Order: sequence, then structure tokens, then C-alpha cells
Amino acid sequence: MTRKKTTLVPILGDQLTIDLASLRDCDPATTIVLMMEVDEETTYVRHHKRKIAYILSAMRHHAEALREAGWSVEYTQLDDPDNAGSFTGEIARAVERHDPERIVVTEGGEWRVMAMLESWETLFGIPVEIRSDDRFLASHADFETWAAERKSLTMEWFYRQMRTRTGLLMTAGKPEGDRWNFDKENRKPAKNDLLMPRPLVFKPDAITQGVLALVAERFADHPGEPRRVRIRRDRQGCGAAGGEFLQARARAVR
Repeated sequence: MTRKKTTLVPILGDQLTIDLASLRDCDPATTIVLMMEVDEETTYVRHHKRKIAYILSAMRHHAEALREAGWSVEYTQLDDPDNAGSFTGEIARAVERHDPERIVVTEGGEWRVMAMLESWETLFGIPVEIRSDDRFLASHADFETWAAERKSLTMEWFYRQMRTRTGLLMTAGKPEGDRWNFDKENRKPAKNDLLMPRPLVFKPDAITQGVLALVAERFADHPGEPRRVRIRRDRQGCGAAGGEFLQARARAVR
């Protein structure tokens, strides 16, 4: 009997997108999606408790969304007794379990993570395809082309070029309000009577409550208070919060 060919697709904590590049053209019937909560990522700096809680809760919600979309998801929680403690360690365990034909992953958002991804093919002896992260308006090549023509790099000039190219916050080829930014005004202190509308808050669901308990116990020496995480961690809730911000809060400070 011929062994079913398996593709292993690791998804990192900052890659929580349903149509992520590494999932495109993969067959859910032969693909294992791997998501991992690991000590290496939560402790390489002393992250605020709320940040850890937000990311872990968002990851767990995203895993459920992927399952509902038909993907087979293996998820290693931080307190799993068999947790290897690192991305590479968890990949090694998954390779041993499934003997995949290949690994497909979206590029890392940090140089240290990218270096780790690039080491996997040698470590595990199987093809590793690292796909570009196309969730951004500019590619690496876009920036490299722009930077190659300049003796010094100032982000403001790249920012203006991107707005001109995409048409974002532009009208008839000019910036909205005939100004590129309000940096000068934003450096001034806020007025004493400045009143900001309160953001939407959401009661933590069962997934988030479990994460909050884990963070409080495991990261007691980290700064912050995790129980004040009141924002949504799923796609629907984040969309609602974003819409409310644009409609109410942003308008209120014009």
C-alpha cells in the first residue's frame, strides 16, 4: 500500500490568516497544520502578561477557525507535558509522527525566526518551501529596489511612494487634506480636556479564560496584569472592533 503523501504546514503566532500563503494550493486531505505555543517565544524577552495572553488566545481561536474551515490542525499548548519548548523541537516531533513529504511555511517576520526556518531543510532532510508573506503592501523586493537608489534611508520617503503607488489616503494624486502627515501636531501634548470614546470591550470566553489562568500561573514574574484582556481574539470580533474604531473613535478626534 502506497503511503499517503503528507504536507506539514507550521503556522506561527503572527500568521493568523485564513488564506495564508503557505495554505494556498495545499490539499486539506493531505495537509497537517501545526500550531505551537512554546517557551522559547514567550520568554526570549519578558513580554507583558497581557501580550502573551492576547497572542495565545488568538492562536487558539484561529486553530478552531481552521478546523471549521476543513483543515486538520495539531495544536501544542504551552503546558503540554511533551512540549519541546521551541519551534524547531516541535517540528522535530511532528516530522517523527507524520514523516511528511515536505514542509511549507510562510516566511518569518523576524530575522531570528527566518534563520530558524532556513535551517529546517538541513536539520530534517526534507524539502522546506518558504513562501513570501504577501499580507503586506510592499514586498522585500519593492523596498530593496527603492533603497538601492538612495544614499540614505528615510522611512517618510518610502511611505509617500507607497501611498502614491497604492492610492491609499490620496485624492487626485495628492495626499488627503493636502498633507502627508500630522507628525508635528502629534508631538504636542494632548489637551487637558481631551476625552476619548471608550473602546469596545468583550467578556472573555472559555478559551480566553483558560489562557488567562495559564498566563497568571506561568508568567507570574512578568510585568502587567493579564485579567484586563477585554478585546476579541477572533476574526469576527476584531473586525467589529476595527469598524467601531473607524466609525466612532477616529472620527471623534478629527
